[in-house]
Amino acid sequence: MNLVTKVTSAPMPCQETKGPSSGQVLTMAVAAGVTVANLYYNQPILAEIATSLHAKEIEVGYLPALTQAAYGVGLFFLAPLGDMFDRKKLVLVLQGLLCLALVAITFVQTLPALYVASVLVGLFAVSTQIIMPMAAALAANNAKGKVVGTVFTGALIGILSARIVGGYLAEWAGWRSVYGVSAGLVLAATIVFAAMLPQRASHHTGHYGDLLKSTLLQLKRVQLLRVMLVGSLVFGLFCSFWTALTFHLSGPPFTYSSDRIGLFGILAIAGAGAASVFGRIADKRHPLRIQILTVSIIIASIVCLFLWPYSVPALAVGVLLLDVGVQATQVNNLAQIYGLDETAHSRINTVYMTTLFLGGAIGTYGGVLAWNFGGWPLVCGQLLLWAGLALAILLFRLYRENGRRA
Repeated sequence: MNLVTKVTSAPMPCQETKGPSSGQVLTMAVAAGVTVANLYYNQPILAEIATSLHAKEIEVGYLPALTQAAYGVGLFFLAPLGDMFDRKKLVLVLQGLLCLALVAITFVQTLPALYVASVLVGLFAVSTQIIMPMAAALAANNAKGKVVGTVFTGALIGILSARIVGGYLAEWAGWRSVYGVSAGLVLAATIVFAAMLPQRASHHTGHYGDLLKSTLLQLKRVQLLRVMLVGSLVFGLFCSFWTALTFHLSGPPFTYSSDRIGLFGILAIAGAGAASVFGRIADKRHPLRIQILTVSIIIASIVCLFLWPYSVPALAVGVLLLDVGVQATQVNNLAQIYGLDETAHSRINTVYMTTLFLGGAIGTYGGVLAWNFGGWPLVCGQLLLWAGLALAILLFRLYRENGRRA
């Protein structure tokens, strides 16, 4: 018997066909949003941190990298524990530790101490990636896309609003207030989470080492590999776009301040609402055809951004369409992977999200290189390359499927 079979052979708990209530889904969405936002609060306030701690810009520039790296470590070593322990208890423990780390940041007076606290924030914020599989496990089989889409929308809103909220709070009340307010939000969300969500028996009965080995063995799932590749390409272009957009809007003819640039995040938040809509569609329609549509929306947005680079209305439309396409594609991906094996939701999620953030890191770097060497036209060109590759993969899969049916 292979390892995948061993770790998933525990008796299946009684399935909840009714699914979570709307209040429970909202609770998970809010908890995911206020938690994952902590990965991005430091990006718009690095200058304020440097001034406060009498540090160089390059020294505080390590903070986002440390937070993201710690999140990656937590993805692999902590997120799979959702298949080993009751997810509700695990989320509550991690959220409690996250609150302590956020409070600690409000008191730090040295850069090394801030480094340590930022690592802890990234590590414990991985509870978001335990909430997502928990939502899928609680959902009825015919509503997984809808439930996961709503929770994913909450996480997206947290990510997209973090830069706006962080910048404005730091301007009006100092950069430490960002983390103090976040600690209060996480604490409130945790209390509601504890009151609203049920406990669920875990599936994994082996050792922690077996759990990690089984996480890697999830890569043998062919469908997961296909979804991972499309997800990484789409998330990569998403990160590439938002990195380059800051450079584009801060230069001529716009010369926008960081506050005005942040307002484009509001458009992205509006686009996040489409994620839950496409999640409901994913429960009823062919996933490949839906993804071909959503990636086509992304391509249309890139064309708009390329043809009218200095038109604010065109940029606004492009931002909105791109975010709708990206978010809808990812929700569809999540609905697919959470339908593979309920007993391994956390491990499958770990593998998917790890590759997703790897694609995001490569996309961010690609966006910086494209801007440095060719400006906005080259940025749009490499965005089109990412989207074109994703569309080609989807069309090839659809061709293969139709060929097998013929």
